[in-house]
Formats: sequence, structure tokens, C-alpha cells
Amino acid sequence: MTRYRISTTVLAVCIAVAVGAGFASSKTTSSDSTATLAPAMNLQNAFVSVYKHVSPSVVQIETTEGLGSGIVLDSKGDIVTNDHVVGTATTFKVTTSSGTRLTGKLVGTFKLDDLAVIKVSGAGLNPATFANSDNLHIGDIAMAIGNPLGLQSSFTEGIVSQLNKSESEGNGVVLPNAIQTSAAINPGNSGGALVNLDGSVIGIPTLAAADPQLGGAAVGIGFAIPSNVVKSIATQLVEKGKVTNSDRAYLGVEVADTSSANGVYVSKILAGTGASSSGLKVGDRITSVNGSPTPTSTELRTVLAGLKPGQTVKLAVTHQGGSTGTIELKLGQYPAGSS
Repeated sequence: MTRYRISTTVLAVCIAVAVGAGFASSKTTSSDSTATLAPAMNLQNAFVSVYKHVSPSVVQIETTEGLGSGIVLDSKGDIVTNDHVVGTATTFKVTTSSGTRLTGKLVGTFKLDDLAVIKVSGAGLNPATFANSDNLHIGDIAMAIGNPLGLQSSFTEGIVSQLNKSESEGNGVVLPNAIQTSAAINPGNSGGALVNLDGSVIGIPTLAAADPQLGGAAVGIGFAIPSNVVKSIATQLVEKGKVTNSDRAYLGVEVADTSSANGVYVSKILAGTGASSSGLKVGDRITSVNGSPTPTSTELRTVLAGLKPGQTVKLAVTHQGGSTGTIELKLGQYPAGSS
């Protein structure tokens, strides 16, 4: 549907130009018509070329719990996908775009960014090219390639709708700096490729927004993990087997939700963190961070996802006796291997 709309828009512009030219001259030559249709044909040819270039680098991943997608990371057989695609599995059935079936083994996962790496051997797979996601702009054309609903190597297109979105997956995972796209993302697209017109990966489609009124996915609102995050986390998993530099802010506490959703309850303060020397105490409730309300643990994770290690933040807290105060602390980075 999205592809139809964009193509129709391009054609409509071309038709409008042709009609306008008709008022100036009643005679339209064949060369004029060809020139008018050229932009639409160029865009169509670009889509075809991108699909042919990228689809060999996108695979289907099957576990006992379901299907997902993956992107070939390197010539050694490493494949990056979503953590929620691999789930609890350690071995996988991997199918290439040409139909070749392979066996994959788990390399490692990083649940905080919903990323994982699996590996196949002796396949001669085609690695994808990853773009610099910091160079994206709202309005850039974006295309998703994956295996939605088991329909292998499906291709949809849209645009980059927003950037730097903090989005909760609803399972304790909050994606920082997510790319919002109008390219259709459906179950099975997870772990696949979101690419630009150069055929380079700009992100991994991961999440479709839900429509609370209809109770299903919201049309044209999907989210992807930026390629720079994907490259960083996947490379660490391949080289070290764990993530030592997540670039994620770490408060240094364990929290629990309260029945009143009026701040998160501090159940444990971890030694050696900024929280341990800040004056924060077990039993305190954190009600906001830098002025952003944190009524639940999900909201707290969402706020922290937009912050960086090393930043000093102000926590609004309510103490056990009912008094309130403000506590400053320096955010750390998630400990190596934490997820």
C-alpha cells in the first residue's frame, strides 16, 4: 500500500507537468512523454536494484517458537538478528533467499538492545553493507526486507518518519534512538533489514506500534534499531562473546513498581555505582529524573534510554517517612555482559 501511494504521487506529479505543458502547446511529442515518465521509472528501477542487491544478505531464522529474519554480518557466517527472534533457543534453522537450508548456533545476545548474533558455517553468504545511521534524515526513503508471516524475502517501502525515539517493547526492553518508519513491519520482519536507496542497512526492523482502539498493529508506524547500534553490539558479541561497551546509562539500583504507580520503589542499591554514594536509600521512591516523571519502571527505563553514561542527573525522590527531596548522581554504564 505504501509503495502504491508513493509511486502514484510521483506519477501524479509527472501527469500534472504534462498537462501544464499542454496549455502552452497543443502538440506533445513522444520524447516529451518519455522525459515526463523518467523520474517514476528511475525510482522504480532503484527499488528493483536495491532488492536484488540486499535480499541475498537477508535470511529466515526458524526456532521451535516461530519465524524471524536476520542479516548476514560478515563472510564468516555471523548473522545479526533480534534477541526476541532467538528467544531461548541455541540452535536454529536458517534459510537463505535462494532456499538453501543451514543450521545456525547462538553466538551471544544483548537483551537491552534486543540484539543477538547466530552463526552458520560453510555457507558462503553475502554480507550486507551497513550505513552510518547518524546521517539519516526524516523523509529519507526506507525499505524493509524480511520474512513477515513466513513470506520469505518480502519487500516493503516507505520513509524515515522520525528519529531518536525511545520506544518500549513492553517486555522491560526500551529501544533508545529508534528509527520510526512507514515501511510496513509485520511479525516475521523482526531481525531483517531496513535499507536506503544505496542498498545499505540503516536499521533492523523490530517493533510495530499497536493501535489501542483497534487492538492490532498501527498501520505505517514501525520502529527499527539504528545500524550504528547494531554494528557496535553485534561486533562486540562476535569478538568478545559479550557486550563491554553498551553506551547505555546505568542508574545502579534495582527497582519495583508500586501499586499506586506513583514512582518506582528502590529495592536495592548496587555497590560501586553513582547511586551508592548519592544518598539514595532502599525504600525511597524515584518520582522523576531530570524533571521527567517516572511513575513506573517502564517509564524509568524510557527516560534512562535517552541519557548517556557520565551524565549527572537530578532524581526527585519521596522518602519512606513521606518527605521529599532531590538527589544528584552521576550515571554509569551497564556492567560488561549485563543484559
